[in-house]
Amino acid sequence: MTRILVVEDEPGIALGLEDDLKLEGYEVDVAADGETAVKRARAESFDLILLDLMLPRKDGFEVCRELRRAGVRTAIIMLTARTREAEKVLGLSLGADDYVTKPFSPLELIARIQAVLRRTTASLPEVFRIGEVEVDFMRCEVRRSGKPIEVTPMEFKLLTCFIQNRGRVLSRSQLLDQVWGKNVYVTDRVVDNHITNLRKKIEPQPPDPRYLISVRGLGYRLDA
Repeated sequence: MTRILVVEDEPGIALGLEDDLKLEGYEVDVAADGETAVKRARAESFDLILLDLMLPRKDGFEVCRELRRAGVRTAIIMLTARTREAEKVLGLSLGADDYVTKPFSPLELIARIQAVLRRTTASLPEVFRIGEVEVDFMRCEVRRSGKPIEVTPMEFKLLTCFIQNRGRVLSRSQLLDQVWGKNVYVTDRVVDNHITNLRKKIEPQPPDPRYLISVRGLGYRLDA
């Protein structure tokens, strides 16, 4: 059974979410503050975390940042009444998988949960190799010649997307939808900049890429 951790400090909202999710067949646990959420998510196994941003003790941004730095790969959907684009981008850049703005309908939330679970549970090996580079999905770590290299949460999500779709051409709009999410406005240039940064970290000769290939007029493809 899919297990979801609801992180929400408003008892009424938490109870409503718990009831709706249980009706859909999910197993649900609730944490009422950010500090408890971090402890439980690091100690227990969850398939997805519904994370409110306005929390006591640690806010949702801090929770997301700490979990990703600790190598916790559990899917995260942020829930908030905030609507500013900058905050959505920040949440996603910290490693959240999606972002739902309150108020939302239960049907919309369930659809988002199902979509995120489909993306994050797609078949992935524990370690995927790209030449001298190893992408370790258990440790949320990238290594080159056996030594860890620093990648941002967004770069790791982008690399994961390419690995899940290796051999296929992905357009910039597909990458934006799958990595940044449909509700966040990000320009194509941001995608190109992230590709450039990834090439510097995984390619033997970044100016002449062997693995992360540009397909003129269409997008990018991972050959590995």
